Amino acid sequence: QEVGHGTTSVVIVASELLKRGNELVMQGIHPTSVINGYKVALKEAVRYIKKNLTIPLEKLERSNLIMAARTSMNSKLIGPDSLHFAEIAV
Repeated sequence: QEVGHGTTSVVIVASELLKRGNELVMQGIHPTSVINGYKVALKEAVRYIKKNLTIPLEKLERSNLIMAARTSMNSKLIGPDSLHFAEIAV
């Protein structure tokens, strides 16, 4: 199964963060406080991901690594040869 590179998701999340941050600023919250809040949220998100959503490398099969490499290299330029380059990378 092929997974996209996530550009659309990143743009949607970023625009929502900007929208919500702007709403807070319009309510009188200083932009520095909004940014500091985002930094706290980032640290918590990273902590949660590391604790709950990661898999140790030793538990992954080679095929999982190849699929991850293919996904990260997927583009119009390399797309047709992504399996070849993924096997080289892994």
